[in-house]
Amino acid sequence: MFDIILLIVILYSIIIVMLESVPRFDNKFHNFFNISEWVVTILFTIEYILRLVCIKKPSKYIFSFFGIIDLLSTIPKYLTFFFLQSQYLTAFRALRLLRVFRILKLVRFVGESHNLARSIIASKTKIFVFIFFMLIISVLLGTIMYLVEGPTHGFNSIPHSIYWTIVTLTTVGYGDISPETPLGQFIATFIMIIGYGIIAVPTGIVSAEYATTLKSTKHQDKGRSCPNCSAEIYRLDAEYCRKCGHKLTEE
Repeated sequence: MFDIILLIVILYSIIIVMLESVPRFDNKFHNFFNISEWVVTILFTIEYILRLVCIKKPSKYIFSFFGIIDLLSTIPKYLTFFFLQSQYLTAFRALRLLRVFRILKLVRFVGESHNLARSIIASKTKIFVFIFFMLIISVLLGTIMYLVEGPTHGFNSIPHSIYWTIVTLTTVGYGDISPETPLGQFIATFIMIIGYGIIAVPTGIVSAEYATTLKSTKHQDKGRSCPNCSAEIYRLDAEYCRKCGHKLTEE
């Protein structure tokens, strides 16, 4: 219940920050936005202090990932006393949305998320080799496009041409640079065709590892959690929670 209330306050504070950036809303509701910001900031400050009081080693929380996020999302409003334009730092509060993962651990997806993470870790070497190969291809094709098109057609330097190659290879196509010579357009077409095939490679690598992981863990990690302490249950045949001893199966 505390986490849900906290999440609502976080979402409310972010909505306030977004609306405050719209001139017509800020002009009309500036005082309301300012008061709301202070109320939310004070609540976050109380929460931060209570977290420090409730744990044995406050320094462990202060320097933890979420501890740093909590601090960064709380101090911006106080900085308005010292810096003129520091109200824009309230955007840091958006980082608090990362806390949503603490309460969105849907039971039936926990096991699958672990399998996916293990698959990505197992694929990291293959993915790194693939990315390195693509960087080499991008440098080579970017250099060729620089020689073919040149500064006259917007390819001002080799790094700029490499940027165009990567944008074209990933089929993003911003349109800020485009080849104008027939040879350049032919090379661009070749890069686009390669791009469609390249997108599928990392997916295939991870999918293969994911299938292997599923086979090796078919008797484990079914995504259950203890109804008493929310600890993850890794064994399909477990009858009691490994953390609190709560009985998992009803008679």
